[in-house]
Amino acid sequence: MITSTSNQKVKELIRLREKSRAREEEGCFLVEGPRMVREIPHQHINCLYVSESYGAKNGKLIEAARETGISTEMLSDDVFARVSDTKTPQGVLAAVRMVKYSFSDILGVKKTAAHTHVQRAFLQDSFSQNFSLKDGGVGRARLPLVLVLDNLQDPGNMGTVFRSAEAAGATGILMSGDCVDIYNPKVIRSTMGAIFRLPFYRAENLREAVQELRAAGLRVYAAHLEGRRTYDGEDYRRGCAFLIGNEGNGLRPEIAECADCRIRIPMEGGTESLNAAVAASILLFEAARQRRGK
Repeated sequence: MITSTSNQKVKELIRLREKSRAREEEGCFLVEGPRMVREIPHQHINCLYVSESYGAKNGKLIEAARETGISTEMLSDDVFARVSDTKTPQGVLAAVRMVKYSFSDILGVKKTAAHTHVQRAFLQDSFSQNFSLKDGGVGRARLPLVLVLDNLQDPGNMGTVFRSAEAAGATGILMSGDCVDIYNPKVIRSTMGAIFRLPFYRAENLREAVQELRAAGLRVYAAHLEGRRTYDGEDYRRGCAFLIGNEGNGLRPEIAECADCRIRIPMEGGTESLNAAVAASILLFEAARQRRGK
């Protein structure tokens, strides 16, 4: 059991929690809490860390993890509290390898090799008794529905966007390079596991990436206050993408110009605009509603 905060593994965990550069260099991020850890495709877990008190009550989980070949470490409660990102630590966290998606993955064009491996491994071993993989249909061939995020900065918004996108049947998320770090612990918690099931792709040149969507046959809609058409008057029963802008400034002009059509969400009262995640959810679920009736 690790009992000192000066332990090298503990220092590394703190770096992964606090520094996006460390996460990128190591290709690894942290997932905390029993509910979230259960969502992780287990072959992507580098190491499972549990607090002494959690381990005392959940010995079977640790034993199952070890039988599956997952490295485990026990930390004293004080040390675990030091590496935790929450005020009330739940006693379990995992260091997880990042999964890299391709541009075609967000279009739902093909099944990723990573997901195929997840499905096969999940069915074969005893760890599934404790850690269940929910099939979110990653990469399943279906009509493209892509959410494009331009400079989204709030971790809670990003997490909510992922949850809504998965629930509405989106095939993937395309984001600009300056969006909030998707592996930020607050983002991870807010996704409630959707990050493990929904493909996403970060583009350094978002304008070019949106043009690629159009070249792939998608009709691109920009959520814009100056939109002349209302969102519920359009037909989304073909491959399409929605552009959602920054929380305070909306879409950058050069990104909005890439759209085939600008749409708005009618609002009453004195409200000028909606939360970015709320707007994205409204558009995604309208597309889902129309497609159910196709």
